[in-house]
Amino acid sequence: MDPVERVDNLFEASIETKRTAREQLPATIVAAGEAITRCLLGDGKLLGCGNGGSAGDAMHIAAELVNRFELERPALPAIALTADTPTMTAIANDYDYTQVFARQIQALGSEGDVLLAITTSGRSASIVAAVNAAHDRGLNVIALSGKDGGDVAALLGPSDVEIRVPSDSTARIQEVHLLVIHCLCDMVDRQLFGGTT
Repeated sequence: MDPVERVDNLFEASIETKRTAREQLPATIVAAGEAITRCLLGDGKLLGCGNGGSAGDAMHIAAELVNRFELERPALPAIALTADTPTMTAIANDYDYTQVFARQIQALGSEGDVLLAITTSGRSASIVAAVNAAHDRGLNVIALSGKDGGDVAALLGPSDVEIRVPSDSTARIQEVHLLVIHCLCDMVDRQLFGGTT
């Protein structure tokens, strides 16, 4: 296949996945945005975690909340559990990699906080452990997932929210996850601080 045609096909695949997501996900995105807003209004914080590209997404939303998204506004409390390399490697070395987020949630999570658990497959053992630790500490969970939701979907309770991208492609799921993160940031900005654009 011609490389230009291949790139065009990838753009089309991404667009089609976003079209399908647009039909299926707005209500759950709104529910997640409202959960984050309630958390922040109650002096809680957002904790984010994920592996690989999802780790980058966890750091991305934390940066948008702590710094700013599109509105000038006060800093908001968010922590990417993927960003502390010494802590993560100590936990992985002394315990097991599956505990790298769960241990941090045990230390930093408080009732009323929200865990944003990002996993394209829903099967990452470290994310499963994180969701369990979050529930043990009284956190609500927002799961950004894909495929069939995996093990994480089965763990979610009535106060949790799953935003499951309708795709089996890891790349397409990650592309929609980034858009969802920007939707959540926009909702938080508008609900907490107003804005007309």
